[in-house]
Amino acid sequence: MGLPGMVLSAIAVAAGAIMYWAITYQGHGFRLSTIGVILMVVGAFGFVASAIVFAVSRGSVGSNKHSLDREVVDAQGNTSTVHEQTK
Repeated sequence: MGLPGMVLSAIAVAAGAIMYWAITYQGHGFRLSTIGVILMVVGAFGFVASAIVFAVSRGSVGSNKHSLDREVVDAQGNTSTVHEQTK
């Protein structure tokens, strides 16, 4: 979902608004304005759900935890590894 879901939901809301307010044609057995309202409601629900998924998947922005793994080889060929973790 995420960002593509938000874009698709915004397009559904826009199409529903056009069907509800801009089209005056009345078909036999169904009304385009009713389909427009359904598209707007489903699009709004999809937008909110996609925004929640997008926000959760981004993780915390202010995380100050850093981790560094380092391997050092000296002139004689000896290796040593260091793991540093800072807050």
